[in-house]
Amino acid sequence: MFSVRVALAAAVTAAAVTACSGPSAPARSDAVPATYYLALGDSLSQGVQPDAAGTSVETGQGYADQLYAMLRRGQPALKLVKLGCPGETTATMIHGGICRYRGGSQLAAAVAFLSAHRGHLYLVTIDIGANDPEDCGSGGVSLRTLTTCIGTDIPDAVSNLDTILARLRAAAGPSVRIVGMSYYLPALAVWRDGLAGQAVAWVGERLAAGYKDLLDNAYAKSDVRVANVFGAFDTSDFGNRETVPGVGTVPRNVALICRWTWECAGPPRGPNQHANQAGYGVIARAFLSAAGLS
Repeated sequence: MFSVRVALAAAVTAAAVTACSGPSAPARSDAVPATYYLALGDSLSQGVQPDAAGTSVETGQGYADQLYAMLRRGQPALKLVKLGCPGETTATMIHGGICRYRGGSQLAAAVAFLSAHRGHLYLVTIDIGANDPEDCGSGGVSLRTLTTCIGTDIPDAVSNLDTILARLRAAAGPSVRIVGMSYYLPALAVWRDGLAGQAVAWVGERLAAGYKDLLDNAYAKSDVRVANVFGAFDTSDFGNRETVPGVGTVPRNVALICRWTWECAGPPRGPNQHANQAGYGVIARAFLSAAGLS
């Protein structure tokens, strides 16, 4: 941040240059107008990871932070604004209830920001929906919970996402890049728990693939690109087996969950579904590619 002294010195220098150029020379400013990268969503957009005590905390290593660092190399005036809320669902993003925002909700705050900065928006990213299908959890999957998940949680999330994207697109305008994301599947880590865990992993992957398709369709309706994180984590690859230190030999999709998240880590840090720094880097590069900025 420039100090008052530096700002005054710059102003004096600029005045001197103008005076030496003669009365017909217009005043010139080399300042580049700021542009903005707005990151929206849940804990992933805030870069949450477990600390040494196992508490999930916001960090500066998330995908938004890493993507911003990549973009800023060619856009030095770019500013990052993060509005994400850990634990946010599509419903709370619309109505509020977890994090505090002026306007009452993350969506209201995002719409206000986009409207106020029209013409200065470089990129908007969003990840939302991972916290919605609560009945699709990795533990205790049963016919009843799967029925609730498929019949209620997922359709409600997709409907809410339609609302969110429509309002964001209207506020940002048609030309602004908005990029959403599909998800990796932390529940794959239960593969290590024997036959029962492997059955849950198989079912979870099929549900996640179906959910991905529904989210992709919702994004497409609002002309929003999608970072294929589901694919970047090879979520459907049960075939190729890899050896992971401390874990053993597992399918590639399980291996990548163990390498790129805290889900296979020992206590107190694990198990924790959030990506680690390397995993957030994978997500950042998926966003970069989807945005057409790589």
